[in-house]
Amino acid sequence: MANNRKINVITLGCSKNIVDSEKLSAQIHAGGFDVTHNTVDSDAGIVIINTCGFINDAREESIDTILQYAEAQKAGKIERFYVIGCLSEKYSEALRKEIPEVRRYFGVNSMSDILAELGIKQNGTHPAGRILTGPSHYAYLKIAEGCDRTCSFCAIPGIRGKYVSQTIENLIAEAYKLAENGVRELILIAQDLSYYGLDIYRQRSLPVLITELAKIDRIEWIRLNYLYPADFPEELIKVICDNPKVCKYIDIPIQHISDKMLSIMQRSHNRYETEKILNRLRNDIPDVVIRTTLIAGHPGETENEFNELKEFIKSFRFDRLGVFKYSHEEGTRSGKSYNDEIPEETKELRVAELMEIQQDISEILNRRYIGKVLKTIIDRKEGDYFVGRTEYDTPEVDQEILINAKHNLKPGDFYQIKISQSTEFDLFGTPNI
Repeated sequence: MANNRKINVITLGCSKNIVDSEKLSAQIHAGGFDVTHNTVDSDAGIVIINTCGFINDAREESIDTILQYAEAQKAGKIERFYVIGCLSEKYSEALRKEIPEVRRYFGVNSMSDILAELGIKQNGTHPAGRILTGPSHYAYLKIAEGCDRTCSFCAIPGIRGKYVSQTIENLIAEAYKLAENGVRELILIAQDLSYYGLDIYRQRSLPVLITELAKIDRIEWIRLNYLYPADFPEELIKVICDNPKVCKYIDIPIQHISDKMLSIMQRSHNRYETEKILNRLRNDIPDVVIRTTLIAGHPGETENEFNELKEFIKSFRFDRLGVFKYSHEEGTRSGKSYNDEIPEETKELRVAELMEIQQDISEILNRRYIGKVLKTIIDRKEGDYFVGRTEYDTPEVDQEILINAKHNLKPGDFYQIKISQSTEFDLFGTPNI
């Protein structure tokens, strides 16, 4: 029987949505409800779906999930459900017409509205309250919302709005609370970490924030995800080099390397500037691992531009790399100005070709770790292995280290692991006793 004092929060999409759901869950719990998260067999009578509307695949997943719970409501398995997040921010009118079974749709930044709908008075405005939905030893720290960039392919500014930084004071308070609850690794996220502070402090303040976060004793790793290539904060390199808590891991999405494509995409950097910052990072930060993301099949990408991109990937040899197939997004400059003329099959072939190149690169680069001892955090036990990560890898994104489960390891703890074997995307090791 459905329990109307229990709410199941379903989170789809990126790590920023995870943070939003965790903060909402804390408010719901403070309001007297039981909260579960992504629980398939929950007896919760109320469901809240936090959706993603970034690209086509994400939209399809969100719509499929909404339809799934519409059926559950018809079958009497749940009493009512709500939809929040990016998809309903962008398409609320169409969704109301097509899926009227949803009790109410809410956009982004609508916590107070959905709490009011549930009859809950918001428990203050302090951001520290969260119920972590993943492992307790790492957490995402969202330092800003929105984006001021004008990349032609991206729908985020139209959904999430202008860039809004959280204050250093609030972020430090949130981080202290997370540390008190067992978090050892902070993963800083925003649409663009590089921009942090410009809106409220009139200067790029990421180095200041990181320096303050590093003073929290219980935090051992600070990871930086999504640093924009243009206007890279120069002093950040020194902070990364000088502070052992800051992971020697740079996630810097370049999207393309061709000047023509970077111009079409309305990125704020050209090939020369891109190579300049990438080479500086590699030269100035000892043992740095660089991750990037690319878009394949954007309008205007001919075989010439794609070949240029391939040759650059082969020569620079990124440590980590992901590729997105171009998605024609309503309301973006690319969506308005260009026809989506590249066939889906061609896009998919280009994605596969780039990933095949990266697979070969990863296989070669991973061999350098054999025989080395790496500080490793254990994320979980899975089958016959404990699964861990080094400072060079983001959870659920990058490669992992597998350690035979016969060893007495504890998830959430750090160990020195000696690497004995490598594959394209995983390492194998044993505790260095």
